Amino acid sequence: MGFNLRGAIMSNIQGSSQEDVEATILDAIQSGEEKMLPGLGVLFEVYWQQADESTKDQLCADISKGLN
Repeated sequence: MGFNLRGAIMSNIQGSSQEDVEATILDAIQSGEEKMLPGLGVLFEVYWQQADESTKDQLCADISKGLN
């Protein structure tokens, strides 16, 4: 029996306010704990699915700049 991590994370963050989302992101980054990475991945997926093509292009450019 498999565990649906994405579904569990979505269930935990469903209905979060903007402040809650920001606090979650900041906590994940500041703690540096790898166990927080799946949650950030799910938040990124939610963002990506809502973004238009221009926003996606800009985001990829910004991330690429940060990797150099």
